[in-house]
Amino acid sequence: MESNRRAPRWAATLIGLVSGAVAVGVSLLVAGLVKASAFPVVAVGNAAVDLTPATLKDFAIRTFGENDKTVLLTGIVLVLAATAAAIGPPAVRDLRYGLAVLAVFGVVGIAAVLTRPGAEAVDVVPTVAGVAAAMFALRHLIRRALVPVSGPPEPETAAEPPGEISAAGAREREPYEGPVPPVMRAGGGRYALDRRGLLVGTAGGIVLAGVAGVIGRTLSGRAQVSAARVDLRLPRPATPAAPLPAGVDLRIRGLSPFVTPNSDFYRVDTALVVPQVDPRSWTLKIHGMVDRPVELTFADLMKRPLQEADITLCCVSNEVGGPYIGNARWLGTSLAAVLRDAGVQKGADMLLSTSADGWTAGTPVDVVLDGRDALLAFGMNGEALPVDHGFPARQVVPGLYGYVSATKWVTEIKVTRFDEDEAYWTPRGWSPRGPIKTESRIDLPRDGARLSPGRTVIAGVAWAQHKGVDAVEVRIDRGQWRQARLAEAPTADTWRQWVIDDWEATPGGHTIEVRATDATGYTQTADRAGVVPDGATGWHSVGVQVG
Repeated sequence: MESNRRAPRWAATLIGLVSGAVAVGVSLLVAGLVKASAFPVVAVGNAAVDLTPATLKDFAIRTFGENDKTVLLTGIVLVLAATAAAIGPPAVRDLRYGLAVLAVFGVVGIAAVLTRPGAEAVDVVPTVAGVAAAMFALRHLIRRALVPVSGPPEPETAAEPPGEISAAGAREREPYEGPVPPVMRAGGGRYALDRRGLLVGTAGGIVLAGVAGVIGRTLSGRAQVSAARVDLRLPRPATPAAPLPAGVDLRIRGLSPFVTPNSDFYRVDTALVVPQVDPRSWTLKIHGMVDRPVELTFADLMKRPLQEADITLCCVSNEVGGPYIGNARWLGTSLAAVLRDAGVQKGADMLLSTSADGWTAGTPVDVVLDGRDALLAFGMNGEALPVDHGFPARQVVPGLYGYVSATKWVTEIKVTRFDEDEAYWTPRGWSPRGPIKTESRIDLPRDGARLSPGRTVIAGVAWAQHKGVDAVEVRIDRGQWRQARLAEAPTADTWRQWVIDDWEATPGGHTIEVRATDATGYTQTADRAGVVPDGATGWHSVGVQVG
């Protein structure tokens, strides 16, 4: 093994970067053959999410919104790239250094993979394969880039007085600009930078990394799952939702529509890479405190009596006035009916549902069995569930925040007790039960808007799922509360639009506030509270400038 070699920093850095790219590409390829969740980059990212305190998670959602996972993955890739680039120069001098750093990264990747829910010994194979490929690439690229130079060694020069530099020494220290590759000494041997060898080697490494990555993504199931979703024909429900009443949507430009398009529906979850679950191999296992354990295939699910329901979902991370709420028409089968088929035993009070990626939610049993439209849904707004929203099947339970009810890519439901099991977010500082709070939001005008004097529309949405919104009031500059005109609502499980369309805006700055009252007579509190531990409270307000 050669040591003490030298190469231009740019060449050594390039060698490190290409070796790192080979590691990522090969590990993704092998993960496609073994298990998509065993891809070490995703495993490390998921471990980082699991270790993130609730306050930091909340900050990430507030700052980056639905792009928080992209930001995290980008950060991980940048760290890997920086580390790979840093490995190059010392690895050129002594290959053992580069191999040791790669081995350390392999240990980190293996630890992350093995700590994922449902991990098996075979899940370490993508990490091991990626690290081995990177080690091979690093050694190969160094050998291609640095070639031995034959010929007698250069004669030694006489020692120079301290502080003086000979003309020959000065020439040796000048940057190399000639047509012949610079010569490097290495423990008695000499090496030259073979630019052509470096170019061919790095090009081969980049091609290998790219091709392996593309094949890996394909093997992970994305193409197959997307095709299965497109080919799915939704059956007619035995219990269709009633036609939406006239006046359910005020059709005001800038106001959130009553039905949120699938492409605009919020997504907040812990999945760094969206699980790709083939409906042909999907099953739902229901076990625990039941008389008859049940296992349903997707075909079984589709054969059950189906129903439609208009239901608004809301994330517990939704700040006052926030965007993480949406309304859709869902198609699926009754979750309560499936549980009754299994026979829920006395004393059970929690459904611990598990996603394909290992995430869990704890749903109160009594809420699901109280007659509301709790669904195992596979349709959304007239089409198969989008993959981002849980295809092939998810839970939808009106009246509860998503972190305790709306498990996407659901594969297992354990009937248990809150004092015996914990869901994903409970040990991280969130409440085990999460009923949705009565809230309201101003959509128009936007905060900070500049308006012309005269008649101005104030409009928004309010929600109190499974209770219903009875009234919405608006006040300006802390004046008298005014009753808003409410749009129709088909059920108590959806949000409700509201509007005041005759405000005479006068020049100057104004503050607009809103509050809602639900069907139980409760008027939302003005007291501001953050999203932790069980949802935000407070009146939404916006400031505008008129004139």
